[in-house]
Amino acid sequence: VVEPGTLLVQLDVTVEEAELKALEAEARLAASMLSRMQKAMGYQGASAADVDRARAEHDKTLANVARVKALIERKRLRAPFRARVGMVDLHKGQYLEAGTAVTTLQGVANAIHIDFAVTQEAASTLQTGTAVRVTFVGRNTPAVAKIVAIDARVEAATRSTWVRAELEGGVLPPPGASVRVQTPVEPLHDVLIVPVSSLRRGPAGDHVFVLANGKDGKLRATQRRVKGGAMLGDEIVIHSGLKEGEQVASTGSFKLREGVLVQLAPGGAPRNGSDGKSPK
Repeated sequence: VVEPGTLLVQLDVTVEEAELKALEAEARLAASMLSRMQKAMGYQGASAADVDRARAEHDKTLANVARVKALIERKRLRAPFRARVGMVDLHKGQYLEAGTAVTTLQGVANAIHIDFAVTQEAASTLQTGTAVRVTFVGRNTPAVAKIVAIDARVEAATRSTWVRAELEGGVLPPPGASVRVQTPVEPLHDVLIVPVSSLRRGPAGDHVFVLANGKDGKLRATQRRVKGGAMLGDEIVIHSGLKEGEQVASTGSFKLREGVLVQLAPGGAPRNGSDGKSPK
């Protein structure tokens, strides 16, 4: 990690440094001549024109010194901000042409920008400050980022709009990494979700097995028609057919049939409106 202003690469400035020494000597001489002319003018040993010429010569030499110093500084590559330096493939004495890539710098701030494209219809529902979910390698749960900018134009080829979100704190993906972004496309509302393994497909439609006590007081499985929706990782949204708090079978549900006796696996726990408990 380097701090702002750290020297990264120094080009050969031998000629410029020699020229700088000569100009600095001329500047000292010009300063001395100006001082003498100003003193001589006090006892009429020099005219105002002589003093003006000496001052102009002094200013000219100072300008030349500043010019050469600027040329030397232009041959020094410094870090513009606090960053982590990438790999360097240079060696001493190598000739560098204009535009040669020297290294890469990646900022070490506790925040990153994530750019992603959405359809123009989805972009119309987004605004600055909208929260999006970001998933990437190295983090088990989705991170929440906030939109900081939305491009004003639509890409002609894809009819999509670029959006920029800012992710702060915690584990951050490295620059250039691939991430998955989930954006809200309609107002948020509460939904029932169950494990994907709970939903069974069949000729009669989607269904789950609800676990409830039968007339004999024993826990039995009852087939229930449901309407599934979007998948959220290893869970799926249920739009209709279930009520909050009802228990459904998840792992092992493929073994069940209508009215069969079941026994819950140890450690089963409710999950977001459904129990997600596993039958045996």
